[in-house]
Amino acid sequence: MSVLRTRQDYERIEDVSLAPYALRSRDSQGRRFTQAQSAYRTVFQRDRDRILHSAAFRRLEYKTQVFSNDEGDYFRTRLTHTLEVAQIARTVARALGANEDLVEAICLAHDLGHPPFGHAGEEILDELMRDHGGYNHNQQSYRVVTELEQHYAEFPGLNLTLETLYGIAKHQTDFALSEAAGFDATLRGSLEAQIANAADELAYSAHDLDDGLNAGMLLPGMLRGLDLWERAIDGVIKPGAPLPEVSRHALIRELVGLLVNDLITATAGRIDALAPRTSEMIQKHSVDVVGYSDAMRTMASALKAFLYEYLYYSFRVVRMKTRAGRFIEPMFRTLVDDPRQLPPEARMSSGAAGVGRSVQRVVADYIASMTDRSALLEYQRLFDPMTRP
Repeated sequence: MSVLRTRQDYERIEDVSLAPYALRSRDSQGRRFTQAQSAYRTVFQRDRDRILHSAAFRRLEYKTQVFSNDEGDYFRTRLTHTLEVAQIARTVARALGANEDLVEAICLAHDLGHPPFGHAGEEILDELMRDHGGYNHNQQSYRVVTELEQHYAEFPGLNLTLETLYGIAKHQTDFALSEAAGFDATLRGSLEAQIANAADELAYSAHDLDDGLNAGMLLPGMLRGLDLWERAIDGVIKPGAPLPEVSRHALIRELVGLLVNDLITATAGRIDALAPRTSEMIQKHSVDVVGYSDAMRTMASALKAFLYEYLYYSFRVVRMKTRAGRFIEPMFRTLVDDPRQLPPEARMSSGAAGVGRSVQRVVADYIASMTDRSALLEYQRLFDPMTRP
C-alpha cells in the first residue's frame, strides 16, 4: 500500500518536528496575490520550486562568483555558491529546529540580483546608477522575484509568500530595503532569515579560500598565523607540507565543519538564554541570535580580512573589475541614449513591471539579467561592425 502525503500531512509533521520559534507553513501570512493551495506541497516548498524554475536562477550558472568562467571549470559560479549556501543552511536549520524549506527558499533567492562579472559588475552598475537610485544586488534580488520574473498572466513576479519575501528583504539586515518593501523595519529577520545570512557568509569565506588555493593565488604559507587556518590544518596536513588536491579538500571540509559546528552550538546557547516561544520573540530581540561564538567570530573576521587583502583585491580580480567596466559602461550609456536598441523582450518585460521606472533603471535591469557570456556577446552586437546586431 502506498504512503501518500498531502500538504496537510507535511503541515502536521512541521507541528511536531519544528521548534516553537520556527515559522510554520500553515501559519504563513500568504501571498500578495491570492492563489489556490497546492495539494502536495507546503507554501514554502512551493516558493522554493518557483525560485528553482525561474530564469534568473538558471542564469546564475554563468555568473561570476570570484573567478570568471574563462579561468577554468573547477571554480565556483554564482549558482554553485548558491547551492552550497542552501546545503549549509539546511544543516543548521535542521539542527536548530527551524523550517528547512523556508531557509532553502531564502537561500536560493539571495543572489538572483547579481549582475555579470560578480561584485565588479555590481560596483560599476552602482556607479552608473548613482543619480538614479543606485544598484544593490540584495534590492535587485527582491525586485527579480516581485517584478521582473514574468511567469504569470495575472501578476508580475513569482508571488512568493510574505515570509520568503521578508527573508530576502532582510538579507544581511538590509533594513532600508525591508522598509521600502513595506515590512516592519523595527523587526529583525526571522530565525530562518538569520540562518540564510550566516550560511551565505560562511560559504563564501570557506569556498572562496578553496578557489584561491586551487588557483595558486593563495599559498598555504600565506595563511600561517591565522588562528582558524591553524585549527583547520591541525591533524590534516603537516606545517610546511605541500597541499595536494586531496589535502585541500580535507582542509576545506575541516574548516567548514569548525564553522558550522560553532555556529550551531553558539546559536543554540543564545536561543536557550532567550527561551523564545514564538518566531516574533526572535525578531523583536535586540540582536541576531544566529551567529558564531565570540572567539570564532574573531577568527572568521580575520580570515575574511585576509581574503579581501590577498584575493578580492588581487591583480587578477582587479583586472576583472576593469574589464567589467569596459563592457558594462559603454553598453549602459548607448542603451540609455537610444533605448530603441533594447531587444523586444527587454522592452516587453519592462512594460507592466516598468511603470514608474526610469530608462536608466530599465537598462540596468536588462544588463543585470545577463550572464558573463551574454554580456560579452551583447557588447559585440552593439559595437563590433562585423557582428550581426
